Amino acid sequence: MLSYQHAYHAGNMADVHKHALLAWMLDYMIQKPKPLSYLETHAGRAVYDLRSPEAVKTGEAAQGIALAQGWFAKDHPYARALAKSRERHGPHIYPGSPQIALDTLRFEDNVTLAELHPAEAEALRAALPGITVTQSDGLAMALSRCPPDPRRGLLLCDPSWEVKSEYEDIPEFLRKLHRRWPVGILALWYPVLTDARHKPMLRALHRQFPDAISHTVNFPPARPGHGMVGSGMFVINPPYGFVDEANALSRLFARVQPQT
Repeated sequence: MLSYQHAYHAGNMADVHKHALLAWMLDYMIQKPKPLSYLETHAGRAVYDLRSPEAVKTGEAAQGIALAQGWFAKDHPYARALAKSRERHGPHIYPGSPQIALDTLRFEDNVTLAELHPAEAEALRAALPGITVTQSDGLAMALSRCPPDPRRGLLLCDPSWEVKSEYEDIPEFLRKLHRRWPVGILALWYPVLTDARHKPMLRALHRQFPDAISHTVNFPPARPGHGMVGSGMFVINPPYGFVDEANALSRLFARVQPQT
């Protein structure tokens, strides 16, 4: 969606969930001395200023990373990525998933990013010079470039979810992508909303990929009336140890769940 801009939501609790798992998976993968491919379908602008009018207006970062940044040990891959970005850009910066990936991966790894919004794509290119950025539909980009070279790798799919048809389209997209790239780690982020619109999609995904892992966390709404009350990651071909890491993250998120 061309109307979606992540600056309003950067650093929220969903970002903490998504980026902590992403950083951990990539860090696990680089332990082997083999190059890998990283692809992202909805990249955003890579670097966000949490003092911006957009971030201040929603208050989502104040209810997200501001509360959670002390949860992680300094040697956790997510904490290391945060520290690298803030050392480079300043203490009020929050890195998006492309920046977290770049701060985790190695020189020999191949990175391809897609972002459809013109202004966001321009900002992404400015933030990450030398990285392949396509201003295009991310799902089409992924299907056209998979299997990538090298075949070992991870794809993050993080749609805006502003159009309800995305919930219907994603299972078919992942089916096609998995057929072209059966060895790839395919990670899908989805919001947990009060109307639970993600559940039919999740049932379809589990029917198609019974060995995949879906991990969800819950948290209070960032402000009164806000519809997002949780975050989910559906991962096909999860790396070894993913379940243990996800369970550890669940225990951290239990600190902010409403008391019943």
